[in-house]
Amino acid sequence: MQFALFLIAAFNLGQAEPLAAGDHLRHLTVDKVKRRHWIHVPPTYDAKKPYPVVLALHGAMMDGKLMEAFTGLSKSADAHGFIVVYPNGTGPGGLLLTWNAGQFPGEKNNKSDDVKYLGKVLDDVEGVFKVDKKRVYVTGLSNGAMMSYRLASEISERFAAIAPVAGTLALDKFAPKRAVPIIHFHGTNDTLVPFQSANKKGLTIGFVRFRSVPDTIKICLDAYGCSDKAIETEIAMKTDKLRVLRKDYNGGKADVVLYTIEGGGHTWPGSTLAPAFLGLSTRNVSANDAMWEFFKKHRLK
Repeated sequence: MQFALFLIAAFNLGQAEPLAAGDHLRHLTVDKVKRRHWIHVPPTYDAKKPYPVVLALHGAMMDGKLMEAFTGLSKSADAHGFIVVYPNGTGPGGLLLTWNAGQFPGEKNNKSDDVKYLGKVLDDVEGVFKVDKKRVYVTGLSNGAMMSYRLASEISERFAAIAPVAGTLALDKFAPKRAVPIIHFHGTNDTLVPFQSANKKGLTIGFVRFRSVPDTIKICLDAYGCSDKAIETEIAMKTDKLRVLRKDYNGGKADVVLYTIEGGGHTWPGSTLAPAFLGLSTRNVSANDAMWEFFKKHRLK
């Protein structure tokens, strides 16, 4: 009897303590590097039912908390009932954080196995909350968007859909085992990750070359077997004069959607926290609302 109780106690010690609604700072050590991620859980959270999860990846030189403020995703999580997770990338002295998304910031600058780390982050979230593993999604800004493409390519079995914002595919090869639905947002006047061509000027990272948005979308369409003939929808100009065009590419293994913000900068559509040097941000469309509507339509089988 005592031995049985000992086994039960030992088992319980190995289990993470369930957490409640609210904001939680978590720590993980992966490959000898201690890292942080924040979890926001809506106030309506009920531990008796599974919840969808959105992994939100910050841009270069940001962190998880700044990503939360910049995007307003926690408010969306409260409104729609999903858990959102804000992990930190790596950088010297815990500063100037980036993700090893492939081409940027470059193999010489970032050797971190972020695919492994983010898989561990999901494991941690699933250990302390009731998670619907068929409804796990990832979005990201800039370098974080690039990382979302890498996750879709390398661990496609874990994500039901991705939503890159202002960042393009940075891998030499995009070959997911499972076609992951994509909804991509990008401004045509983005000077950091240009819409049409490789970055030749830029502001702070002009020495880095990026793949264009059209090239990124074409690679995904080819990988999924989608038609390159899109169904186009123009979004009404309700709050500003930036024209927003939605393109739906269908007929393949997974849906691909592109939101083009004409005149938009390196910004998060719908956000009011866009510094002037990043360019114009539209509020005619909310990236948060549009991606969530897209996410709701997709789940792992």
